[in-house]
Amino acid sequence: MTVATVTRQDVIDFLYSEARLLDEWKLTEWADLFTDDASYNIPPIGHPESDATEYLFFAHDNRSRLQERAERLLKKEAHVEYPHSTTLRNYHNIMIDDLESEVINVECNFTTHRTKREVMDTFIGRHIYEIVQENNELAIKSKKVILHLDSLRPHGKISLIL
Repeated sequence: MTVATVTRQDVIDFLYSEARLLDEWKLTEWADLFTDDASYNIPPIGHPESDATEYLFFAHDNRSRLQERAERLLKKEAHVEYPHSTTLRNYHNIMIDDLESEVINVECNFTTHRTKREVMDTFIGRHIYEIVQENNELAIKSKKVILHLDSLRPHGKISLIL
């Protein structure tokens, strides 16, 4: 598969595969979807265009930090997520830019439902991706998660990967 042969459906299937890996708590496999120079960012609510040097981000990870986050969340010592939450992710309104480009820009809305200890939380927002090809496979060069929430209630934190 070359960049010229990537179809819209290839990209959509890739995103759905990402969602499945996260829902199944296959976090190391999820981290493997990212390039070596990748970034994963969750800016503060209400400040999606902010700079991480000036604002506190929920996540501002490079590839190695992303791997560490994935491995840490899988350990029993990660009390906030052990046992793991049950999640269900939906990606919708997927908009894909130029498939012929070296970097494919993708935006989609998301809904992540999470249940744990008889409490259900719903996270909604927008994902912004830069997707590239590496070794004839699609890979995530960057992922930005923009939360469309008024606040993180009731717990005030994000304990899972969005």
